[in-house]
Amino acid sequence: MQAQLGSVRGKLKAATAATAATVGLALAAAGCSGGADGRAGDEAGGLEKSTVTVASLPLVDVAPLHIAVERKLFEKEGLTVRIKPVQQSVQALPALANGQLDVIAGANYVTFLQAREKGTLDPRILAEGATLSPGMMDVVVPKDSPVKSAADLKGKSVAVNILNNIQSLTFDAVLAKDKAGPVEYRQIPFPQMGVALEEKQVDAAHVVEPFLSDVKEKLGARVVAEGGASPVRGLPISGYVSTDTFAEENPRTAAAFRRAIRKAQALAKRDRAAVDAVLPGYARITPERARELTLPGFPDESDPRRMRKLIDLMVEEKLLKKPVDPADLLGT
Repeated sequence: MQAQLGSVRGKLKAATAATAATVGLALAAAGCSGGADGRAGDEAGGLEKSTVTVASLPLVDVAPLHIAVERKLFEKEGLTVRIKPVQQSVQALPALANGQLDVIAGANYVTFLQAREKGTLDPRILAEGATLSPGMMDVVVPKDSPVKSAADLKGKSVAVNILNNIQSLTFDAVLAKDKAGPVEYRQIPFPQMGVALEEKQVDAAHVVEPFLSDVKEKLGARVVAEGGASPVRGLPISGYVSTDTFAEENPRTAAAFRRAIRKAQALAKRDRAAVDAVLPGYARITPERARELTLPGFPDESDPRRMRKLIDLMVEEKLLKKPVDPADLLGT
Protein backbone atom coordinates (compact mmCIF):
# COMPACT_ATOMS: atom_id res chain seq x y z
CA MET A 1 0.00 0.00 0.00
CA GLN A 2 5.32 4.84 -4.11
CA ALA A 3 5.49 4.34 -7.67
CA GLN A 4 2.75 5.33 -10.10
CA LEU A 5 1.60 2.52 -12.36
CA GLY A 6 1.96 4.51 -15.52
CA SER A 7 5.76 4.20 -15.20
CA VAL A 8 5.97 0.92 -13.35
CA ARG A 9 8.49 -0.68 -15.73
CA GLY A 10 11.14 1.98 -15.25
CA LYS A 11 10.56 2.35 -11.55
CA LEU A 12 10.63 -1.40 -10.99
CA LYS A 13 14.04 -1.65 -12.63
CA ALA A 14 15.33 1.15 -10.46
CA ALA A 15 13.73 -0.15 -7.28
CA THR A 16 14.38 -3.89 -7.65
CA ALA A 17 17.91 -3.94 -6.29
CA ALA A 18 17.16 -1.74 -3.28
CA THR A 19 13.85 -3.42 -2.46
CA ALA A 20 15.29 -6.91 -2.87
CA ALA A 21 18.21 -6.04 -0.62
CA THR A 22 15.88 -4.63 2.04
CA VAL A 23 13.62 -7.67 1.90
CA GLY A 24 16.62 -9.98 1.95
CA LEU A 25 18.01 -8.36 5.10
CA ALA A 26 14.63 -8.49 6.81
CA LEU A 27 14.19 -12.16 5.98
CA ALA A 28 17.69 -13.03 7.12
CA ALA A 29 17.05 -11.31 10.44
CA ALA A 30 13.72 -13.06 10.86
CA GLY A 31 15.18 -16.53 10.44
CA CYS A 32 13.27 -19.56 9.15
CA SER A 33 12.57 -23.24 9.59
CA GLY A 34 12.74 -26.12 7.15
CA GLY A 35 16.42 -25.82 6.29
CA ALA A 36 18.85 -23.06 5.41
CA ASP A 37 17.59 -22.79 1.85
CA GLY A 38 13.94 -23.27 2.69
CA ARG A 39 13.84 -26.58 0.81
CA ALA A 40 11.86 -29.47 2.24
CA GLY A 41 12.64 -33.14 2.30
CA ASP A 42 10.42 -36.14 2.87
CA GLU A 43 9.47 -34.71 6.30
CA ALA A 44 7.39 -32.05 4.56
CA GLY A 45 5.57 -34.47 2.30
CA GLY A 46 7.83 -33.91 -0.69
CA LEU A 47 7.19 -30.18 -0.96
CA GLU A 48 9.74 -28.32 -3.05
CA LYS A 49 9.93 -25.58 -0.40
CA SER A 50 9.00 -25.87 3.25
CA THR A 51 9.10 -22.12 3.88
CA VAL A 52 7.03 -19.56 1.96
CA THR A 53 7.62 -15.82 2.38
CA VAL A 54 4.49 -13.68 2.07
CA ALA A 55 4.27 -9.88 1.88
CA SER A 56 0.99 -8.80 3.44
CA LEU A 57 -1.01 -5.57 3.71
CA PRO A 58 -2.74 -4.51 6.96
CA LEU A 59 -6.21 -4.85 5.41
CA VAL A 60 -9.26 -6.91 6.27
CA ASP A 61 -8.71 -8.71 2.95
CA VAL A 62 -5.90 -10.80 4.43
CA ALA A 63 -7.60 -12.00 7.62
CA PRO A 64 -7.68 -15.58 6.22
CA LEU A 65 -3.87 -15.55 5.94
CA HIS A 66 -3.61 -14.92 9.66
CA ILE A 67 -6.38 -17.41 10.42
CA ALA A 68 -4.39 -20.03 8.51
CA VAL A 69 -1.33 -19.27 10.65
CA GLU A 70 -3.26 -19.23 13.94
CA ARG A 71 -5.16 -22.43 13.16
CA LYS A 72 -1.95 -24.12 11.94
CA LEU A 73 -3.49 -24.82 8.53
CA PHE A 74 -0.15 -24.18 6.81
CA GLU A 75 1.64 -26.37 9.33
CA LYS A 76 -0.72 -29.24 8.52
CA GLU A 77 0.34 -28.90 4.89
CA GLY A 78 4.03 -29.06 5.84
CA LEU A 79 4.56 -25.32 5.35
CA THR A 80 6.11 -22.55 7.40
CA VAL A 81 4.79 -19.13 6.31
CA ARG A 82 6.79 -15.98 7.09
CA ILE A 83 4.81 -12.76 6.84
CA LYS A 84 6.45 -9.46 5.87
CA PRO A 85 4.16 -6.42 6.40
CA VAL A 86 3.96 -3.81 3.61
CA GLN A 87 1.74 -0.73 3.14
CA GLN A 88 1.18 -1.05 -0.63
CA SER A 89 1.31 -4.17 -2.77
CA VAL A 90 3.24 -2.26 -5.44
CA GLN A 91 6.09 -1.79 -2.91
CA ALA A 92 6.59 -5.56 -2.82
CA LEU A 93 6.25 -6.14 -6.56
CA PRO A 94 9.98 -5.80 -7.39
CA ALA A 95 10.89 -8.32 -4.68
CA LEU A 96 8.26 -10.75 -5.99
CA ALA A 97 9.59 -10.40 -9.53
CA ASN A 98 13.13 -10.91 -8.24
CA GLY A 99 12.30 -14.05 -6.26
CA GLN A 100 12.89 -12.47 -2.83
CA LEU A 101 9.20 -13.01 -2.04
CA ASP A 102 7.01 -15.97 -2.91
CA VAL A 103 3.52 -14.48 -2.51
CA ILE A 104 1.85 -11.11 -1.97
CA ALA A 105 -1.32 -11.28 0.13
CA GLY A 106 -3.98 -8.64 -0.33
CA ALA A 107 -2.47 -7.91 -3.74
CA ASN A 108 -4.88 -5.74 -5.70
CA TYR A 109 -5.38 -7.32 -9.08
CA VAL A 110 -5.13 -4.13 -11.13
CA THR A 111 -1.46 -3.61 -10.26
CA PHE A 112 -0.52 -7.12 -11.30
CA LEU A 113 -2.60 -7.27 -14.44
CA GLN A 114 -1.00 -4.02 -15.59
CA ALA A 115 2.47 -5.33 -14.73
CA ARG A 116 1.70 -8.44 -16.77
CA GLU A 117 0.69 -6.37 -19.79
CA LYS A 118 3.85 -4.26 -19.49
CA GLY A 119 6.00 -7.40 -19.30
CA THR A 120 7.45 -6.66 -15.86
CA LEU A 121 5.82 -9.67 -14.14
CA ASP A 122 4.12 -12.96 -14.96
CA PRO A 123 1.58 -13.14 -12.11
CA ARG A 124 -0.16 -16.30 -10.96
CA ILE A 125 -3.15 -16.02 -8.62
CA LEU A 126 -2.80 -18.89 -6.16
CA ALA A 127 -6.13 -18.05 -4.50
CA GLU A 128 -8.71 -15.30 -4.57
CA GLY A 129 -8.71 -13.15 -1.46
CA ALA A 130 -11.55 -10.64 -1.29
CA THR A 131 -14.56 -9.39 -3.20
CA LEU A 132 -16.04 -5.93 -2.84
CA SER A 133 -18.94 -5.49 -0.43
CA PRO A 134 -20.95 -2.37 0.47
CA GLY A 135 -19.50 -0.45 3.39
CA MET A 136 -15.97 -1.85 3.33
CA MET A 137 -14.46 0.78 1.00
CA ASP A 138 -16.20 4.16 0.99
CA VAL A 139 -15.54 7.81 0.19
CA VAL A 140 -15.55 10.07 3.23
CA VAL A 141 -15.25 13.83 3.83
CA PRO A 142 -14.57 15.91 6.95
CA LYS A 143 -17.65 16.51 9.10
CA ASP A 144 -17.71 20.21 8.17
CA SER A 145 -17.36 19.62 4.42
CA PRO A 146 -19.99 21.11 2.10
CA VAL A 147 -19.92 17.87 0.09
CA LYS A 148 -23.14 15.94 0.76
CA SER A 149 -23.26 13.33 -2.00
CA ALA A 150 -21.35 11.79 -4.89
CA ALA A 151 -22.70 14.51 -7.19
CA ASP A 152 -20.95 17.15 -5.06
CA LEU A 153 -17.57 15.48 -5.64
CA LYS A 154 -17.28 16.68 -9.25
CA GLY A 155 -13.89 18.32 -9.68
CA LYS A 156 -12.91 17.58 -6.07
CA SER A 157 -9.67 15.90 -4.96
CA VAL A 158 -10.05 12.34 -3.65
CA ALA A 159 -7.26 10.42 -1.93
CA VAL A 160 -6.53 6.87 -3.10
CA ASN A 161 -3.80 4.51 -2.00
CA ILE A 162 -2.36 4.08 -5.51
CA LEU A 163 -3.23 6.02 -8.67
CA ASN A 164 -4.92 4.33 -11.65
CA ASN A 165 -5.79 1.28 -9.62
CA ILE A 166 -8.59 -0.75 -8.07
CA GLN A 167 -10.02 2.20 -6.12
CA SER A 168 -10.28 4.63 -9.02
CA LEU A 169 -11.40 1.81 -11.32
CA THR A 170 -14.34 0.83 -9.13
CA PHE A 171 -15.28 4.32 -7.96
CA ASP A 172 -15.28 5.71 -11.51
CA ALA A 173 -17.83 2.99 -12.34
CA VAL A 174 -19.97 4.02 -9.35
CA LEU A 175 -19.75 7.70 -10.37
CA ALA A 176 -20.65 6.90 -13.98
CA LYS A 177 -23.74 4.99 -12.85
CA ASP A 178 -24.85 8.00 -10.81
CA LYS A 179 -23.91 10.38 -13.66
CA ALA A 180 -21.47 12.10 -11.28
CA GLY A 181 -17.81 13.08 -11.40
CA PRO A 182 -15.18 13.21 -12.67
CA VAL A 183 -12.93 13.66 -9.65
CA GLU A 184 -9.21 14.32 -9.25
CA TYR A 185 -7.38 11.42 -7.60
CA ARG A 186 -4.35 12.00 -5.40
CA GLN A 187 -2.05 9.27 -4.09
CA ILE A 188 -1.92 9.07 -0.29
CA PRO A 189 -1.24 5.84 1.66
CA PHE A 190 -4.18 4.54 3.69
CA PRO A 191 -2.55 5.23 7.10
CA GLN A 192 -2.06 8.90 6.16
CA MET A 193 -5.52 9.61 4.75
CA GLY A 194 -6.93 10.78 8.07
CA VAL A 195 -4.23 13.42 8.43
CA ALA A 196 -4.69 14.48 4.80
CA LEU A 197 -8.40 15.03 5.43
CA GLU A 198 -7.83 16.84 8.71
CA GLU A 199 -5.26 19.18 7.15
CA LYS A 200 -7.42 19.83 4.07
CA GLN A 201 -4.83 18.36 1.71
CA VAL A 202 -7.69 16.63 -0.11
CA ASP A 203 -11.44 17.17 -0.26
CA ALA A 204 -12.31 13.50 0.26
CA ALA A 205 -10.70 10.12 0.79
CA HIS A 206 -11.51 6.71 -0.63
CA VAL A 207 -10.74 4.54 2.39
CA VAL A 208 -10.85 0.79 3.04
CA GLU A 209 -11.30 -1.06 6.31
CA PRO A 210 -9.86 -1.03 8.94
CA PHE A 211 -8.77 2.55 8.17
CA LEU A 212 -12.30 3.56 7.20
CA SER A 213 -13.77 2.95 10.67
CA ASP A 214 -10.81 4.68 12.29
CA VAL A 215 -11.21 7.87 10.22
CA LYS A 216 -14.95 7.95 10.83
CA GLU A 217 -14.55 7.63 14.60
CA LYS A 218 -11.55 9.90 15.16
CA LEU A 219 -12.46 12.68 12.74
CA GLY A 220 -16.20 12.31 12.56
CA ALA A 221 -15.75 11.82 8.82
CA ARG A 222 -18.97 11.33 6.85
CA VAL A 223 -19.58 8.79 4.09
CA VAL A 224 -20.78 10.57 0.95
CA ALA A 225 -20.45 7.70 -1.52
CA GLU A 226 -20.35 3.92 -1.26
CA GLY A 227 -17.34 2.46 -2.99
CA GLY A 228 -18.83 -1.02 -3.02
CA ALA A 229 -22.20 -0.13 -4.50
CA SER A 230 -23.64 -1.24 -7.84
CA PRO A 231 -22.25 -1.90 -10.43
CA VAL A 232 -19.06 -3.11 -8.68
CA ARG A 233 -20.57 -4.99 -5.76
CA GLY A 234 -19.04 -8.49 -5.59
CA LEU A 235 -16.16 -7.59 -7.90
CA PRO A 236 -12.89 -9.41 -7.07
CA ILE A 237 -10.41 -6.88 -5.72
CA SER A 238 -7.44 -8.73 -4.21
CA GLY A 239 -5.85 -12.11 -3.78
CA TYR A 240 -2.77 -14.18 -3.10
CA VAL A 241 -0.52 -13.49 -6.05
CA SER A 242 2.70 -15.28 -6.92
CA THR A 243 4.50 -15.77 -10.22
CA ASP A 244 4.39 -18.34 -13.00
CA THR A 245 7.98 -19.22 -12.14
CA PHE A 246 7.20 -19.98 -8.50
CA ALA A 247 4.09 -22.01 -9.37
CA GLU A 248 5.85 -24.02 -12.08
CA GLU A 249 9.03 -24.69 -10.09
CA ASN A 250 7.14 -25.45 -6.86
CA PRO A 251 3.82 -27.02 -7.90
CA ARG A 252 3.32 -29.07 -4.71
CA THR A 253 4.24 -26.12 -2.50
CA ALA A 254 1.86 -23.83 -4.41
CA ALA A 255 -0.92 -26.43 -4.12
CA ALA A 256 -0.32 -26.82 -0.37
CA PHE A 257 -0.45 -23.04 0.12
CA ARG A 258 -3.66 -22.86 -1.92
CA ARG A 259 -5.34 -25.61 0.10
CA ALA A 260 -4.53 -23.94 3.41
CA ILE A 261 -5.72 -20.51 2.27
CA ARG A 262 -8.95 -21.86 0.84
CA LYS A 263 -9.72 -23.60 4.13
CA ALA A 264 -9.07 -20.31 5.93
CA GLN A 265 -11.22 -18.40 3.42
CA ALA A 266 -14.07 -20.83 4.11
CA LEU A 267 -13.64 -20.27 7.85
CA ALA A 268 -13.66 -16.49 7.41
CA LYS A 269 -16.78 -16.68 5.24
CA ARG A 270 -18.85 -18.67 7.73
CA ASP A 271 -17.40 -17.57 11.07
CA ARG A 272 -17.16 -13.84 11.75
CA ALA A 273 -15.54 -14.56 15.13
CA ALA A 274 -12.54 -16.16 13.41
CA VAL A 275 -11.89 -12.89 11.57
CA ASP A 276 -12.45 -10.76 14.66
CA ALA A 277 -9.90 -12.85 16.58
CA VAL A 278 -6.98 -12.15 14.23
CA LEU A 279 -7.65 -8.54 13.19
CA PRO A 280 -6.32 -6.84 16.35
CA GLY A 281 -2.94 -8.54 16.03
CA TYR A 282 -1.97 -7.50 12.51
CA ALA A 283 -4.25 -4.51 11.86
CA ARG A 284 -3.37 -2.89 15.21
CA ILE A 285 -6.96 -2.22 16.24
CA THR A 286 -8.95 -3.01 19.37
CA PRO A 287 -11.13 -6.13 19.60
CA GLU A 288 -14.14 -3.82 19.85
CA ARG A 289 -13.21 -2.07 16.61
CA ALA A 290 -12.60 -5.41 14.90
CA ARG A 291 -16.17 -6.50 15.62
CA GLU A 292 -17.54 -3.30 14.09
CA LEU A 293 -15.74 -3.47 10.74
CA THR A 294 -17.55 -4.19 7.50
CA LEU A 295 -15.92 -7.22 5.92
CA PRO A 296 -15.38 -8.04 2.25
CA GLY A 297 -16.51 -11.27 0.68
CA PHE A 298 -14.07 -14.16 1.20
CA PRO A 299 -14.35 -16.53 -1.78
CA ASP A 300 -13.11 -20.04 -1.01
CA GLU A 301 -12.71 -21.05 -4.63
CA SER A 302 -11.51 -19.32 -7.77
CA ASP A 303 -14.07 -18.31 -10.39
CA PRO A 304 -12.87 -17.30 -13.89
CA ARG A 305 -16.25 -15.65 -14.57
CA ARG A 306 -15.79 -13.38 -11.57
CA MET A 307 -12.30 -12.43 -12.73
CA ARG A 308 -13.61 -11.79 -16.24
CA LYS A 309 -15.86 -9.00 -14.91
CA LEU A 310 -12.84 -7.22 -13.43
CA ILE A 311 -10.78 -7.64 -16.59
CA ASP A 312 -13.61 -6.36 -18.80
CA LEU A 313 -14.02 -3.30 -16.58
CA MET A 314 -10.28 -2.59 -16.77
CA VAL A 315 -10.40 -2.74 -20.57
CA GLU A 316 -13.49 -0.51 -20.64
CA GLU A 317 -11.77 2.05 -18.40
CA LYS A 318 -8.54 1.79 -20.45
CA LEU A 319 -6.45 0.40 -17.59
CA LEU A 320 -5.71 -2.57 -19.85
CA LYS A 321 -5.22 -2.41 -23.60
CA LYS A 322 -6.61 -5.87 -24.26
CA PRO A 323 -8.38 -8.57 -22.23
CA VAL A 324 -6.62 -11.44 -20.46
CA ASP A 325 -7.85 -15.02 -20.24
CA PRO A 326 -8.63 -15.57 -16.53
CA ALA A 327 -7.53 -19.19 -16.94
CA ASP A 328 -3.99 -17.96 -17.56
CA LEU A 329 -4.02 -16.17 -14.21
CA LEU A 330 -5.79 -18.83 -12.15
CA GLY A 331 -4.16 -21.85 -13.74
CA THR A 332 -3.03 -24.55 -11.31
